[in-house]
Order: sequence, then C-alpha cells, then structure tokens
Amino acid sequence: MLKQRIITAVLLLAVLLPALFYPRIEPFGLLTLVLIAAAGWEWARLNGSGPQTSLLLGIGLGGALAVFWWLGGLAQDWRLLWRMLGAIWVVLAFVMLSRGVPGWVKWPAGLRLWIGLLLIASAWLALVQARQLGLGFLLSALLLVWMADIAAYFGGKTLGRRKLAPTVSPGKTWEGAISGAVGVFLLASAWIWADVRGWGDHNSLYVHLWSLGPLLAVLGLVFLVAMSVVGDLVESLVKRSAGAKDSSRLLPGHGGVLDRVDALLPVLPLTMMLVTL
Repeated sequence: MLKQRIITAVLLLAVLLPALFYPRIEPFGLLTLVLIAAAGWEWARLNGSGPQTSLLLGIGLGGALAVFWWLGGLAQDWRLLWRMLGAIWVVLAFVMLSRGVPGWVKWPAGLRLWIGLLLIASAWLALVQARQLGLGFLLSALLLVWMADIAAYFGGKTLGRRKLAPTVSPGKTWEGAISGAVGVFLLASAWIWADVRGWGDHNSLYVHLWSLGPLLAVLGLVFLVAMSVVGDLVESLVKRSAGAKDSSRLLPGHGGVLDRVDALLPVLPLTMMLVTL
C-alpha cells in the first residue's frame, strides 16, 4: 500500500507541478478541470446515481466549466458569489453535521446531487482564480490546508483524547484540530516574517489577511482551518451514508479525487471571499 501511494503521488506531482509553475494559466486550468470532472463523477456515484448517469454528470460538469471558461467566466469578478458560498458552507456544515449520517439520506436525492456539483464547480473557479492572483498566493492557500491536516494528524496521534465527530470520523479529535490550527499559525507567521525580509512576493494569503488587521487575520485563519475540517467531515459523512470507504479508486493508494481535495472544497472559495472583502 505504501509503495502504491508513493508511486501515485510521484506521478501526480510529475503532471501537476509543471502545469502549476507554467507562466500561463491554461495547462493548470485544463488539468484541474479534468480532476474536477472526476470529482463530479465520484459525487454522483456517492449520491445514488448509476454508472452511466454518474459518468455523464462528471463529463457534463467538466464540459460546462470549459464553456464557462471559454465565455470569459474566469475574467469576471465573483466576490458576490464568494460571499454567498461562505454562507452556504456555514449553513450546510451546521445542518449536515448536526443531523449526522442518517439525516443526509433524508434530503431529496436531486438536491444532494446538485448542491455537491455546484460546490465542486465553485471550488474549481476559486482554484483557478487564486492561481491568477499569483503562484505564491495559491501555494499559501494550499499549504494552509496541508499544514492543518499534517499538524492535526500528528497532534491527534500524540495528544488526541476527545473525539471531534465520532459518528462521522472517529479518528478526528479536538486536540488534533487545535494542533492543526497551531500549525497554520506557525506557517502564517513564518511566511509573513519571510515576506518582511524580502524573501517572498508579498502576495500570500497571510499577507492579505494581515492587511485587514491582526484581529481579522487571526479570525480569518481560525475560520479557514475550521472549514478545512468541515470539508473533510462532510465528505466522510457522505461516504458513510453511501457505505463507501473511498470516493473511488481512481488514485491507487489514495482513494479518489474527492478524498484528496475534500478539505479544499470549502477553503478555496472562502479564501477568495476573505481576500476580496
């Protein structure tokens, strides 16, 4: 399993990194569009769609976003959308996590399906627009999620006692979540310190948040860390309701695309919301 995970990770990086660092947005946009289409296929499967319908929905999602891009959608100002998505994610998190796994299957199947597809599509839009703001900005947002996850894992392993959401994700603890937040604060502090000394481009998420004032910067980081946990928990809840361990087997050793990007789904649009206040 470990060997398989490493091979898959190396192959993904071999494709993603050149596209990410390429000066123009097209390779990165196209590659992530394919991944988002795969995530749409996975979401449809997890919410009761048959094999053919799921495939058509995934392809349709990718095709719709491609047309949206072709029509100039990436060049527009979507700050109103980011605010709407902020409200949707907060309400959705509260309702889904308070009602638990049994509550999710009581939602109308069509509503569950289309809410997820729209949120997945908005995450792609936020991802590409974040890249348009600058490579450093996008990397700072991605590293926030990765740092929160890594610090939460080790903090939970070492200190974890109190379960965060035992019926949804038994492995997560409050101590792990707090460790994730501490890790992100250390990352943000180090990034700002490096920028002040001229080692960065002064265009990171952390610099943008700090420009709003210390209090709002702290609240913004706490909010983003909390929503990264929410993204993970929401996907775990949906998988449990479907009786699935992974969203798919597209990425050997890693599960599916949704398993790898679940925490990013809320964080990316909410990042754009915070930096366009």
